[in-house]
Amino acid sequence: MSTKTNVYAAGRKSEMSATVEKSSIIFWILNVFVVAFLFWAPFQRGLFNGGNYEFERPIYSSLVWTAIILFLSALLSFFIYRIRDQKDVLTALVLFMPLSYTVSLTTAASSLLAANMVLIQLLYATFFILGVFLTKNKLGTSIVVGSILASGYIVVLFGLLYWLGNKEFIDAIVGWFAYMDPATNDYRDAVMTDSNGLRLTAVFQYANSYAAFLIAFMLAALFYIVKARKWHTALPHALMVVPIIVSFWLTLSRGALVIVPAVFLVMLFFMSIKRQIISILNLVLGFGASLLILSKVTEVGTQLQKQPSGALSWEGWSALLIASIVFAAFAIAIQLFLEPLLERSTGRFNARKSAPFILPVIAVVAAALGAVLLLGDTPVRNMLPENIKFRLANINFEQNSVLERVTFYNDAMKLFKDYPIIGAGGGGWAALYEKYQNNPYTSRQAHNFLLQYLVETGLLGLLSFVGFVAAIFWFYIRSFIRSTAEQRDQYFLFFIVAVALLAHSLIDFDMSYVYLGALVFLSLGGILGGTDSQPIRIRTDSLVLHKAFPSLLLLLSVVMFIFSARLLGADSDYRQSLEIIKTNKNYNDIVRPLDSAINQHPNHPDYVLTGQLSKIGLLVQVYNQTKDEKFMTEAQTLLDNLAKAEPHNRSVVLQRINFLQMQNKLPEALDLMTKELPNFPWYIDMYENQMAMSVDLANQSRAQNNLQAADKYLSLALDSYSTVLKQIEHLKTLPKGQLQGRPFDVTPTIAMLIGQVHYARGDFAAAAALMKPYVTDNMDDEVNRTLVRWFVASLQKQGQNDQSLYDKLIAKDPNEKNVIASILVSNTQIK
Repeated sequence: MSTKTNVYAAGRKSEMSATVEKSSIIFWILNVFVVAFLFWAPFQRGLFNGGNYEFERPIYSSLVWTAIILFLSALLSFFIYRIRDQKDVLTALVLFMPLSYTVSLTTAASSLLAANMVLIQLLYATFFILGVFLTKNKLGTSIVVGSILASGYIVVLFGLLYWLGNKEFIDAIVGWFAYMDPATNDYRDAVMTDSNGLRLTAVFQYANSYAAFLIAFMLAALFYIVKARKWHTALPHALMVVPIIVSFWLTLSRGALVIVPAVFLVMLFFMSIKRQIISILNLVLGFGASLLILSKVTEVGTQLQKQPSGALSWEGWSALLIASIVFAAFAIAIQLFLEPLLERSTGRFNARKSAPFILPVIAVVAAALGAVLLLGDTPVRNMLPENIKFRLANINFEQNSVLERVTFYNDAMKLFKDYPIIGAGGGGWAALYEKYQNNPYTSRQAHNFLLQYLVETGLLGLLSFVGFVAAIFWFYIRSFIRSTAEQRDQYFLFFIVAVALLAHSLIDFDMSYVYLGALVFLSLGGILGGTDSQPIRIRTDSLVLHKAFPSLLLLLSVVMFIFSARLLGADSDYRQSLEIIKTNKNYNDIVRPLDSAINQHPNHPDYVLTGQLSKIGLLVQVYNQTKDEKFMTEAQTLLDNLAKAEPHNRSVVLQRINFLQMQNKLPEALDLMTKELPNFPWYIDMYENQMAMSVDLANQSRAQNNLQAADKYLSLALDSYSTVLKQIEHLKTLPKGQLQGRPFDVTPTIAMLIGQVHYARGDFAAAAALMKPYVTDNMDDEVNRTLVRWFVASLQKQGQNDQSLYDKLIAKDPNEKNVIASILVSNTQIK
């Protein structure tokens, strides 16, 4: 960098610092907000964007406060923002993220999810801008860095307190502001059980995303140990290393184990040889210490989830504390005694261009050796608890989680091909994946952030995002090379957090947690705030040019506040209606806040149809009681509007079909079901319903002696059955290690219906052969009784009989004798 550029950069930083001091009230308000958010947001289930009202309230609250902060940031930017260098341009370009989601609204598969994502992207942009503005000076950087570290360490301690049986204690501390399960009044699923056993999830309710979070803070703690110049500054970070690594093991996350070496390797490239050696040594010691106590902590935690015990809890804590203290002692001793020796012995190598690459290459070899020790039948692996050994033994490319992710990615590309340019809007994957899925899995997340971004915003959105992030890292690397050691250390946490979370998000849905997304964008802003970039030449010093960005922020903050406040108000009204219905069954009292919620947030599926309490559900109940058509008319209007906003919502589709059936519009209901089946090809109940309607309409047509129409409906049922068989055959082609997901097979209902079709066409042998495997002795089941009825009739048409089965059916209901006799009388009408 030229002297002229250095002078310019230094002068500009001085100018910025002075301006921020003049605007100290706004500066401190922004800092307070960031600190409060970092401590509050994790305990709202990480602000998971789950796509329904259960997850929305804390997100909407965050959006309201973020809009206020964006307004203050806009005011601040009027004083400190001018387009002078490349960094200023890049700061403004963050608005391309919400813009790409706004553009994709035109093709949005879900109006609700798409609109929510536009606002969430504005939140991310706000945190990026905060990261840039607040890290312009050392004070702001220290506050943001300290808050990130402190809040992260608190989350780690929270998870361990739950694991080691102290949930009452921690609930008393965080319960006043954290999301607590209304049924149990504790933090739900901080420790959860799945097919792999107990898994630690802490605040996230999802172990893999917690593991990604732990990767970032594990490496951050290691970095702050190696950069410490005094023992007492290294101590708090050293004490957290073992708890973080133990927590990491307890997540049972195999993907995170694969990501850790890669992120650590990236981190090493940005360190001197001395720091590389100490970091590797500390990481090895940290993992070694964790392995020594892991079985004990796992066993204690497993027992405490079944039965609380103070003595047992102390056993777990004492093991953890001792291991942490011993590791901290070693880490500090290394800093005090080994670090000076390494400084002298490695100093002469630092000037060599190849120096930063030597130890990372050695680290790769060491990681490979570690993988052999952990994955092979070795004493090291035998030190692990059984559940962790089992998980490690299944790390391969033939396991279900890997094969399933490959399927998600292939299905995402199929979806992308239909929405290539601007995408399917926010939540596009959640709204559409059922149409494109290869097999009947259930996953509203694509498990890959970039692919999900591609699906939602198309090529334009993805290229904008990738180019934006790549530019930030390019500026960072260029500035890193030219900066002093102190400047590098000041901003390195932001780099660690961003790289760790973005890297893991390539194999999971970490960025669906708004808290983690905000943390990533805050870190990206911090990275950019700490870089120097080349000045750009602007021929005019027009205020219009320089104030355009602050003015746009001001406008966006107002718009964001209006929309967010309405959404939050609607959520409050909906929750009020849920409370009212618990004690008050008066329709008018219940519907008043519900109508207010719908007016503020029209076409929200939960408010209108799919929630615990829905307006359509209430209207249908009242209609059934009063038979007043105005209630059914209102329900139909609401449903029609919802169908336009959420055309791919399966519940909406099924309700539309149900309404047509209620109105005796069976042909229209069948047409709609036939039209929608390709959008939901792996729901066996929809095939059942389509076949049932086809058979009913065939019955009606035969009764009217319209044999041509009857044959059309019978053929439609057979075509649907053929599709089911093809789908079943396709499932047999799945790799051996991959689970198919939801059950999908010929059901007794389908066997009964298609058996009737064969019977109606005179193919009695085919009818009997199809129904026989599904016939049981359970005459209490209505479907089975119908199945037995037609099976017996099919046999008798062939001069055969199953007397035992026939006798059991007649014993259950003597009238069945007459029903079978009526079936046998005619081949031209299906009974």
